[in-house]
Amino acid sequence: MYYDVIIVGAGPGGIFACWELARNSGLSVAVFESGHELDRRRCPIDGKKVKTCIGCPTCSIMSGFGGAGAFSDGKYNITNDFGGTLYEHIGKERALELMHYVDRINMTHGGEGTALYSTAGTALKKVCMQNRLTLLSASVRHLGTDINYRVLERLYEELKDRADFYFDTPVGEVEVMDPAAEGLPAGEESGGADTDAPRPRFRVVTKKGTFTCRECIVSVGRSGSKWAEQLCRKLSIPTKSNRVDIGVRVEIPAEIFAHITDELYESKIVYRTEKFEDHVRTFCMNPHGIVVNENTNGIITVNGHSFEDPAKKTQNTNFALLVAKHFSEPFKDSNGYGESIARLSNMLGGGVIVQRFGDLERGRRSTVKRIEEGTVRPTLNATPGDLSLVLPKRILDGIIEMIYALDKIAPGTANDDTLLYGVEVKFYNMEVDVDDRLETCYPGLFMIGDGSGVTHSLSHASASGVFVAREILGIR
Repeated sequence: MYYDVIIVGAGPGGIFACWELARNSGLSVAVFESGHELDRRRCPIDGKKVKTCIGCPTCSIMSGFGGAGAFSDGKYNITNDFGGTLYEHIGKERALELMHYVDRINMTHGGEGTALYSTAGTALKKVCMQNRLTLLSASVRHLGTDINYRVLERLYEELKDRADFYFDTPVGEVEVMDPAAEGLPAGEESGGADTDAPRPRFRVVTKKGTFTCRECIVSVGRSGSKWAEQLCRKLSIPTKSNRVDIGVRVEIPAEIFAHITDELYESKIVYRTEKFEDHVRTFCMNPHGIVVNENTNGIITVNGHSFEDPAKKTQNTNFALLVAKHFSEPFKDSNGYGESIARLSNMLGGGVIVQRFGDLERGRRSTVKRIEEGTVRPTLNATPGDLSLVLPKRILDGIIEMIYALDKIAPGTANDDTLLYGVEVKFYNMEVDVDDRLETCYPGLFMIGDGSGVTHSLSHASASGVFVAREILGIR
């Protein structure tokens, strides 16, 4: 079956590429997704009968319509200061313009009334500077997990009759078609005045059949990073090693960070450690939220969610503390390094490990009794243990330094009962060599979203989808 455009992956990048194409052209568009439709995405963990990850063949938290962002807390950071390097390809003004465009679409599809926070004019910036911390600038639209889900529902309702969606259909291969092998005269692979239809350039192979297309957009997200690496290797698409972020998720009483989250909601704060001069940063802050499991390629890691619905709010706030590690020669497998650490955590704790900060400082493992006697009630059923047996000393030292630094602007962060869940790992695809159209060395083959290594956030990934769709349509 032939399509004008095939999109691999129905995460934010794929969705917004499909949105822009389906609404502005008569092109035939297909979207292939390894996970389920949105209304079939259900994690079996209920906290009662099923308390921990059971290793579903397809993780409904990570895959399906909406991608890994579907059950996130729905934060769209409108900034070039973090979230990726999209601006290096398309320019800072255009990147921001597209992020605002995505925000407007979200607002007209169920997100209206949600708060837009900004770091502009905040006194916290000065307080951070006085304590060797840096607050990054951004505007933050917080949808919440519940509103984010509603936005995705409405987007799918509009798109499902304008494009063909193939769910539970992982793509095995994307092949570049050889005009000679297909029996086409040289020079006619792009069609022409004497042809009735455009010639396909790419073949997309799945277990449900083989499909061809003229333009192919690969948007497989972080969970598809291994597949994207294999694709680039097979097609000899140049890549370079990207970073991996390794750390823990911190859970504290919401009141401790309330003066920050009430004003900014999401604050990206960076600290440069004294001992190793590494950068540690806060990530994915969830006021009154919950800590959750994630399954990435069979590895159980930790993340956090939050909700707009007051009935779903908790007494705790959680956020990640992450240290970025880059590797070059002779070792370049950043993701493999992160996976090995996460597997060690899974081996010792059967999944995610939780430890009181006071126990970590005293060099002892946490126990069920010690956590029950603490003042912070865990929102995730994790295994009490010792993170010092999992995380490398350099990373752990940096995290401890950062906790004491945050304690200066949010007293109570370094309390004994503060909970640390490990490990949290953010995998990034090797950065794919794409041009200023986000196009690979093969004309018509685009790599976008977090799977490309260019974007690292909902807003940047979504904007990259709009950008490539407009490039295909010739819209500037």
